[in-house]
Amino acid sequence: MDEDEVGTVDVPEATVARLPQYLRALSTLAEAGLRTVSSEALAEAVGVGSAKLRKDLSHLGSYGTRGVGYDVEQLHAQIADHLGQTTSWNVVIVGIGNLGHALAGYGGFASRGFRVVGLFDDGPHVVGEVVSGLAVRPLDELPSVLRAGEPTIGVLAVPVEHAQVVCDRLVAAGVTSVLNFAPTVLRVPADVDVRKVDLASELQILAFHAQRRAARFAAPAATPAPSPVPTLEMTLAGERVGEVV
Repeated sequence: MDEDEVGTVDVPEATVARLPQYLRALSTLAEAGLRTVSSEALAEAVGVGSAKLRKDLSHLGSYGTRGVGYDVEQLHAQIADHLGQTTSWNVVIVGIGNLGHALAGYGGFASRGFRVVGLFDDGPHVVGEVVSGLAVRPLDELPSVLRAGEPTIGVLAVPVEHAQVVCDRLVAAGVTSVLNFAPTVLRVPADVDVRKVDLASELQILAFHAQRRAARFAAPAATPAPSPVPTLEMTLAGERVGEVV
């Protein structure tokens, strides 16, 4: 198994993208009182193939027990550790419009180890507003919120034309992980990770599949080709073959 220079397991990006789904399914199983789960049952709960699930979990060093499956509590702890959920992560949200308000009020962050510590906007009509218990601050105050040594994730919920400038300011303040909701590609240093959430693109992908599905159901059933009508030439040919045989 490959390891990078700091000794952490090198897990494929596609696998990393599925780990939160496995973790959520395992949480549901644990709440239902289940102690073990087969790869087939866990794969079905997540909506992936069991072979893909086993390969994903093998990257974490988890292979389950033949005839028993996976220990739910142990696998949950292992995935949570790989996802950094054993560490408390600070989050700052920049751009407190409709989306920023919704993100600031999302209750699922705390249960997964994420703590929103700062809300920022440069709009005079927004600065000073209290949202989910936090006062919106001007972006100039960002460095004072970022404490040295504490991991912080920056969330960009700003219009596309401001995204790069705001991202630059986050990076300058020491943020090395950015979640970007603006439909644009951000230019960042090599040591900064950016994840893009493009809601419009996701809707377009769904529309693509919906359109193909509708076209498939609307297409008329194929009419079988008619059988060839015997001709005099074919009959005579058959007789000639019969005479040779």
